[in-house]
Amino acid sequence: MLFLSGFLSASESSLMLFNRYRLRQLVKLKHSSALKIQHLLQKPERVQGFVLLANSFLKNLSAALVTYIIIKLYADNDVLIALGMGVLTVLMLIFSEVVPKAYGATKPEWLAFFAAWVYKLFIVLLYPITGCINFLVKVTSLIFRVDLKKRRSESLNQEELKSVISEAEHLMPERYQKMLSGILDFESATVDDIMTPRKEIVGIDLEDSIEEIIEQIKTSPHTQLAVYKTNVDRIVGFLHLRKVLFLVGHDDFDKQAIINLLSKPTFIPDNTPVHAQLLRFKSEKNTIGVVVDEYGDVQGLVTLDDLIQEIVGELVDDEVAPIKQADGSYLIDAAITLRELNRIMQWSLPTEGPKTLNGLIIEFMETIPDSGTSFKLLGHPLEIVKTDENAVKWVKFLPE
Repeated sequence: MLFLSGFLSASESSLMLFNRYRLRQLVKLKHSSALKIQHLLQKPERVQGFVLLANSFLKNLSAALVTYIIIKLYADNDVLIALGMGVLTVLMLIFSEVVPKAYGATKPEWLAFFAAWVYKLFIVLLYPITGCINFLVKVTSLIFRVDLKKRRSESLNQEELKSVISEAEHLMPERYQKMLSGILDFESATVDDIMTPRKEIVGIDLEDSIEEIIEQIKTSPHTQLAVYKTNVDRIVGFLHLRKVLFLVGHDDFDKQAIINLLSKPTFIPDNTPVHAQLLRFKSEKNTIGVVVDEYGDVQGLVTLDDLIQEIVGELVDDEVAPIKQADGSYLIDAAITLRELNRIMQWSLPTEGPKTLNGLIIEFMETIPDSGTSFKLLGHPLEIVKTDENAVKWVKFLPE
């Protein structure tokens, strides 16, 4: 009876801990035992009712039998009677509860497959009894206002799914982990999270001389350049270098030739979701846009490459990646975005306000700290390594 009770405890544990995603996969493959498990788990109260009924019957009956045998053999020895009941209690705990449930948790699959067939048979045979018990449970639950239908959702939220991905090192290469994390972050990101900031915009000022403009076109590492008058708030269009390079050597090449080749600028509100802008680029067959704030002031540029890199990571440039030091600290370029830093370091620094590590530090300190300053930033100890007049340049995050 103890071993039968142990089987019930182990099999119940295996059924309840069976991987639901593995189960769904097996059900799609029409696995017979998996189909039975799915049917049983659609109404888990029947399974639990049967297990409680059978377990209680076996334990109470075994206790009654042991008590009867001891009293028959040692009716005059109260010490032996008490000792016998104590030994039975320990045996029940070990062989009917602790060991079986631990085994069921570590070997859930094959035990659940076998138990599904047994449970299916006995649940049908004992349904009149378990049905009455379940009815009484429901009535009692209504009295105490317990909602039995309100079960925890089996679906994973975004943060839980991120944890699953980060722990799946043995199942996929690191680059795929980063890509999946990027896809999960894609939904919540806006264009101002990934744009090239205003001060880093490289463009052609039509107020410059034609000689300076030609030199800039010849030496530019970019395929497209913003063209503006006096400052970037007056962008008139974008120049694709493929269209202009073969004209540069002509004697009649002038600023008007540049203006004739410009594509009309697309202006994007800074709170536009990244996924929405990706669809917009696709529908408009465009690859670059100007990010503006609520006042229409230029905040930066965003390109199709920026959107793609949000998923796959940096295509070429790894200059802002944290550099691990011999003492376990990390040397980090303060220009790194907080989203990228969180992704690399598995941190949760806030991204609602400042977008870069430099911005977060300045907001936290309410000033530009001097080199050598040490403090704890939202639980992370750091040291300012290098600053200039208007920004923090390098930061060393110290071991916890």
